[in-house]
Amino acid sequence: MGRRIRWLALALALCFVVVLAQLVNIQLRRATVLNATATNPRNAVKRFDNARGLILASDGSVLARSVPTGAPSDNYQYRRVYPTGPLYSDLVGYSSLFYGTAGAEYTYNTFLGVHRRTAQTLGQVLETPGTATDNVTLTVVPQLQRLAAQELAAVPDTNKDGAITVLGVKTSAVLAMYSEPAYTNNALSTPTPVKDEAAGRKDRDKPDHEGFVAYPPMATFDAFAPGSTFKVVTSSAVYNLKHGLENFTFPVAGCTARGAIPETNKVICNDATTPTAASPCGGTMVQMLPESCDPGYAELGLAIGGTALYEQAEGFGFDQAPPIDLAFPPGGISKSNFPTPVELAPQGRLGLPGVALSAFGQETVTATDLQNAMVAEGIANKGVVMAPHVMAEIRNATGGLVQRYEPSVFKDAESAKAAESVGKLMQLVATTPAGTAYGVGFPPQWDIAVKTGTAQAGAGNTNTTDWMIGFAPAYDPVVAVSVVVPLQARSASGAAIAGPIMKAVTTLALRLLLHPESSAATSAPAPPTAPADAGGPLAAMRRMSRRPAVRERRSMRPRLGAECSP
Repeated sequence: MGRRIRWLALALALCFVVVLAQLVNIQLRRATVLNATATNPRNAVKRFDNARGLILASDGSVLARSVPTGAPSDNYQYRRVYPTGPLYSDLVGYSSLFYGTAGAEYTYNTFLGVHRRTAQTLGQVLETPGTATDNVTLTVVPQLQRLAAQELAAVPDTNKDGAITVLGVKTSAVLAMYSEPAYTNNALSTPTPVKDEAAGRKDRDKPDHEGFVAYPPMATFDAFAPGSTFKVVTSSAVYNLKHGLENFTFPVAGCTARGAIPETNKVICNDATTPTAASPCGGTMVQMLPESCDPGYAELGLAIGGTALYEQAEGFGFDQAPPIDLAFPPGGISKSNFPTPVELAPQGRLGLPGVALSAFGQETVTATDLQNAMVAEGIANKGVVMAPHVMAEIRNATGGLVQRYEPSVFKDAESAKAAESVGKLMQLVATTPAGTAYGVGFPPQWDIAVKTGTAQAGAGNTNTTDWMIGFAPAYDPVVAVSVVVPLQARSASGAAIAGPIMKAVTTLALRLLLHPESSAATSAPAPPTAPADAGGPLAAMRRMSRRPAVRERRSMRPRLGAECSP
């Protein structure tokens, strides 16, 4: 009997130790995390029982605020209001009783929600800590954001879905990011869970006539074949990793020769699926990139090899989610894809034909609009890809600085010399008569560097996904832009559809960043001069931005399997 009692006592003692250990674990080690997590019911209630801090644009305009519900007896006395509606939903996100938070509302929830006030004076240190909310200022420039929405609405087609991302080159600050369709964040932030749920299901589950849903935003979620915009990555691989190929030459022809693509007897043609319809192209990269020569880049890709192409694509951020300070649960920040060396190896799943197609942005290569903006920004920033961000600064209710964004490097994509060489090729796209963006009409004084892209899309490849990426001024870049407009007509092109959008957005961005004193938003800016030294986040970005008839050769998804004779 005594032995049994001793074993029982030991078991009870062990249980007590386990309970004590769990209490210590919860109340000491995990207390901070559990207290801050969005799944904590107390936090869900506090979002509505207390007014959250403001979310502001770079000019101080209010993008999100909390207002009384008008029902003080209700458990939820405040609701979130977004004065500009869905215009900033890509960035601001939402604060919903049913869905929780997303966007900047999610990332900076700890600051926006009620929290213990940070002591600013000795008297506050000695007092019982009070509670407060902080205000978050974003990097977004309202004029650019509005223009992005207007430009997509003006696309000359019934299909107007698309995305535009504008980054400051030096820090990768998001100056604008707009997607169409845009979701209705005001409808997600009522104090009535049933209404929130219904609005969310409409945005998340019901595609528009083009097949896209409003949430998550296209700019960060939907990945498309980048088409010929990927040729700047392939060119980077040469200048950065395969210097011996800098003078690689493709003899002028409309298609690759039969047998030039290993493991297949098919050919890749330029602007067509048959040699008779193909547009002849060729030369070195100096000729091939401006005119966007598909067969030339196919053979160049084979010379580079799948491993080096993968290394260069990974250097720009492919195959990993961009480290932007936004979240759109579930999985709203997508990674772009470049096939692995194993897939591209001889006799691999895609094999050497996959290398040839991947070299000009086809096969399984995909990119989000944000990723392609990062490619342009990395080339503009001497090969360094900065982590994109939307937060400029956080201040408390009395205006005291709580936190300011510190720029951070995401990737060293390529050497400064390699980036300069690729940038020069991109300039030729806009300045030489053979360049695919020559007819867009970019003013020479911009010294702009761009690359067009058009990839077949839609059922039976009856549509195109139209791209343009670029940066300006090329000699001292301050702004990088990516535009994607999917599911356009088969006859459309990156130059014709994305080109005018790029021109309009770059016009305004250069004026705001380099010539804020100018009053004509549509006038072409003169050569850059020192910007006005005004206060505020936008002025700070200006200072940080200062750095020590349309034709396009479409990058169609070539029918590698099409039978055609040379």
